[in-house]
Amino acid sequence: MKTTLILFLFVFFVGFINLNAQINIGKKLKNQTNNKANHEVDQGIDQGLDAVGDGVKSLFKKKKPNEQVQDTTSTDQNQEVANDQKPAAGVKPSLTTYSKFDFIPGEKVIFYEDFSQDAIGDFPALWNTNGSGEVVNTNLFPGNWLKYVMNESIWTDKLLTLPDNYTLEFDVVPILGTEGGMGGWSFRLMKCINEKSWDGGAVPGHAGFHFGVEYFGRAFYRAYNNKLDGEFWDQKGYNDDKKTYEILDQKYHISVWVQKTRIRIYQNESKIFDVPRAFPDPAVKMDRLRFEQDAAMMSNIRIAVGAPDTRNKLMTEGKLVTYGIYFDANKDVVKPESYGTLKDIAAVLNEVPDVKVKIFGHTDADGEDAKNIDLSKRRAASVKNELVKSFGVNGARLETDGLGESKPVAPNDTPVNKALNRRVEFIKQ
Repeated sequence: MKTTLILFLFVFFVGFINLNAQINIGKKLKNQTNNKANHEVDQGIDQGLDAVGDGVKSLFKKKKPNEQVQDTTSTDQNQEVANDQKPAAGVKPSLTTYSKFDFIPGEKVIFYEDFSQDAIGDFPALWNTNGSGEVVNTNLFPGNWLKYVMNESIWTDKLLTLPDNYTLEFDVVPILGTEGGMGGWSFRLMKCINEKSWDGGAVPGHAGFHFGVEYFGRAFYRAYNNKLDGEFWDQKGYNDDKKTYEILDQKYHISVWVQKTRIRIYQNESKIFDVPRAFPDPAVKMDRLRFEQDAAMMSNIRIAVGAPDTRNKLMTEGKLVTYGIYFDANKDVVKPESYGTLKDIAAVLNEVPDVKVKIFGHTDADGEDAKNIDLSKRRAASVKNELVKSFGVNGARLETDGLGESKPVAPNDTPVNKALNRRVEFIKQ
């Protein structure tokens, strides 16, 4: 009797697994529209496997697509991911891991948002939504973050004025979504139709570039134009390198480099997409940034324009102001995404070995004056150390100092202006 029962359950669960496979195929064909059916089938399989026992259960272990397995029941529990994907606990990436990172941010900041002006628990004042979101703090990542768990969108309320060439950067943390696992997330640069509201549909607005991460971690993009020469234009792609798959509750730095029709996307130190004709009609300028499904935290959103002319400004004008060297709030450790900027500066310094330079750190006006002076001095010293250690610049040529908040270039009244005041200056001696 016991053998008959086991055989019966075996056939029953094989039928469930076949159904699960069919649902997964349909999910891919629908381009990740909704994984609720998969979730319910998975729950049914798990309950049945528990009844059969450990021996049969081991034959039917549930897996995510592409065989990535995650335990998302708690952020405190270990995640079961491939060994080459899981970062070492407590280890932050070093500057040298970005040795192939060629991204250099724009010279002039035109948009910055770190949600520092918003109260915890509120929806941010400069954004709009047809869903919901709130500003939060976390015990893992400093600063304020926009957190959302929904199937709708959050967008910049005021339209952006973007030129042919610009850079966009932000930090993102994938979190638990509406289906109980990692939800995935996406952003969209778009040319909107409805200035005062949202544009619906799979290809909203006049045109757009859609980038995101699916619920199992894989990155994708879609570029489209609804009126290119009177016809619809569409291009899509995926990055199947599992080393680039995102993981629940890990922070990622996303860098976007737009040059007329071309767009390059970087995740941390890796370039994951390079699309030559993402914007096939240069006359159509994107004017809105939108974050979408399903669940994530966002912060430190920065748009800048203008390619830095490092050599001319340092050697001819005698002064280089850079916003591409990054630090965490109240910290003096140079963040690894500064690599491209530091490499560019070091190349100029190493070409002219007899020139001496003084490095000045500057802060915004948040906090006490004395602490800001000390912080700016330590940051300038850290920049020198990285130029010497990572790029071989002769340290005897470099002096450092910090001026804190004493030399602002803009009022300290908005996130954009504060970002302009947080800078590093190189002065030719």
